[in-house]
Amino acid sequence: MDPKRELTSVDLAALERELTTYEGARVEKVYLYDDGLVRFKMREYDLGRIELLVDTGEFKHVRVATPERVPQAPERPPNFAMMLRNRLEGAHLESVEQFEFDRILSLEFKRSGESTTIVAELFGDGNLAVLDNVGEVVDCLSTVRLKSRTVVPGSPYEYPEARFNPLAVDKERFKARIDDSDTDLVRTLATRLNFGGIWAEELCTRAGVEKVIDIEEVTDEMVDAVYNEVETLREQVAAGDFDPRLYTDDGRPIDVTPLPMQEHADLDEEHFDQFTEALDIYATNLDSDDDEPSAPQRPDFEAEIEKKQRIIDQQQGAISNFDEQSEAEREKAESLYANYDLVDDILRTVRTARNEGTPWEEIQERFEQGKEQGIEAAQAVEGVDGSEGTVTVTVDDKAATLFVEDGVEKNADRLYQEAKRIQEKKAGAQAAIENTREELAEIKARRDEWEADDGEDDSQEDTEQRDIDWLSRSSVPVRQSDNWYDRFRWFHTSDGFLVIGGRNADQNEEIVKKYLDRGDLFFHAQAHGGPVTVLKATDPSESYDEELTIPDSSKEEAAQFAVSYSSVWKDAKFSGDAYMVDHTQVSKTPESGEFLEKGGFAIRGDRTYFRDVPVGVAVGVTCEPETRVVGGPPEAIADQAESVIEVEPGKYAQNDIAKRVYREFRSRFADESFVRKIASPDLIQKFLPPGQSSMKGVE
Repeated sequence: MDPKRELTSVDLAALERELTTYEGARVEKVYLYDDGLVRFKMREYDLGRIELLVDTGEFKHVRVATPERVPQAPERPPNFAMMLRNRLEGAHLESVEQFEFDRILSLEFKRSGESTTIVAELFGDGNLAVLDNVGEVVDCLSTVRLKSRTVVPGSPYEYPEARFNPLAVDKERFKARIDDSDTDLVRTLATRLNFGGIWAEELCTRAGVEKVIDIEEVTDEMVDAVYNEVETLREQVAAGDFDPRLYTDDGRPIDVTPLPMQEHADLDEEHFDQFTEALDIYATNLDSDDDEPSAPQRPDFEAEIEKKQRIIDQQQGAISNFDEQSEAEREKAESLYANYDLVDDILRTVRTARNEGTPWEEIQERFEQGKEQGIEAAQAVEGVDGSEGTVTVTVDDKAATLFVEDGVEKNADRLYQEAKRIQEKKAGAQAAIENTREELAEIKARRDEWEADDGEDDSQEDTEQRDIDWLSRSSVPVRQSDNWYDRFRWFHTSDGFLVIGGRNADQNEEIVKKYLDRGDLFFHAQAHGGPVTVLKATDPSESYDEELTIPDSSKEEAAQFAVSYSSVWKDAKFSGDAYMVDHTQVSKTPESGEFLEKGGFAIRGDRTYFRDVPVGVAVGVTCEPETRVVGGPPEAIADQAESVIEVEPGKYAQNDIAKRVYREFRSRFADESFVRKIASPDLIQKFLPPGQSSMKGVE
């Protein structure tokens, strides 16, 4: 028997009840791990430290873990984790709710009156969406673009269509669903009644009914027996009457359930007071079991291919609908112009009546009377809506709702604009389908490579993820997020530390006053006219760790950054000096009798100097985990970007060299539209030093 990899809807019902115990807990930190695990470190006055884990990876689940079972925190948080920290640190867990009878759990947090909802989708590929207080997606681990629903940043979150809830059905509807089936009993319970395979088998076993009996042979007595077990399950869930079990086979974890399972009578079992406690042990042992070396298994390429093809079919269906919807709106607009006088007469009639104080109900009655008299304009009116100030007309068999205060032209233009908006949605769907086709082609290529190996023992190559050749891909998916430091000069060092620099005196002032924190290091070129440069030890939302050590390599890169974006570059020099001080040595308060200009600062105490630092700037394009332009010291950028171009003091003005770099990137990527979207000359120019430059090794 294979171990359970996904929670059931009954499991989620138990979790919803147990997790309400932690409502009121305060979020201290949020972490994101590479395998889709999100960790919420929280604290509650009576309960103390709480580690809430939401896992959308291999074993999709939510649990409260004991500290010793919490994975070690990642060294540097990715952007998604930083976004969560900015929104949630200091927030309190307000509520926990299961969506319908589905494997979706919503966690609502509140801070200063603002709410953030985390929606964990614990089915299929798994996903986690972050919603603002109006239900709009702030960000998500995976974007979803299907005919049935969309989950993308900037759009309202769309839940999947509500699944049938078998715990809310009466006996008549229960029996009707069984009678409408054309398969056996256990499959009917699993699919048509939405119990899933595990509970479908369990209900049959509890009721003493054969699982694979054909529906046509199921008697009323059998239906009654199964329904009685469903009622018992419903009462236990409603009352929170759980009795959790952890099931193992020779010490190997097989299942964890909130209720005892007769289906597991031949397995070893352990009783727990809390389902989440049993779940914590199960998940930990399951992970450790997975870590044991084993022979590489052939990936299920066919299932992946089928899934991608299904997505493509759904996307194509959406495109077809967009065409129909757009054409329908366009035809409505054209029919308004084709019947201009008639429509204008209707709108003027309603406006005149309203100006005379006629109630909307009476206007509707007059149109009804006009229909009986055979008046053409009245016969075209389907109804009026006083709350919206609209009238719905049908001309040339096409119904259109018009705003009374607008003329025919303005109403027609609105319909044309709606048709255009739908066509733009079609363009987005077409881009999504191209991305899916690319992914499908990659899966097929990996399948062909696997089969071409003909069983060769190369487990390392088979198990490691193959690098994607982004430069040759015909379509590169765009994924970006906004960062607080984007408006400054910035880069991440080879060791993952953030370095920021001012673009002007105002930003220099802001960085020193607002962003120079405990543990940070301050850099500046000896030459006049350079940016304030700060090597951040922690993010502004993080607390400083006394044991944190910043490597020398990061300090050297920060010094090179300070020199390269100073007047040293503008003067066409190839090296310069810089100094470094601790954050405590920087002050905006001048000595007595001195004056500090905007952007100026006072340095007190000893300085650490970096002599003859070579200038050096590279501009790169990253493709994962985000698509964007990056720039900074070549050593730092080289490992972060898919393609890198170095620049040096030269002969082209800043805007001219930006265009040259842009054209070079376009020549390197097969998907030129991708370069246009994320690496335009304007975006590239933001990472170039002041003064003139040339491309190193290209010109």
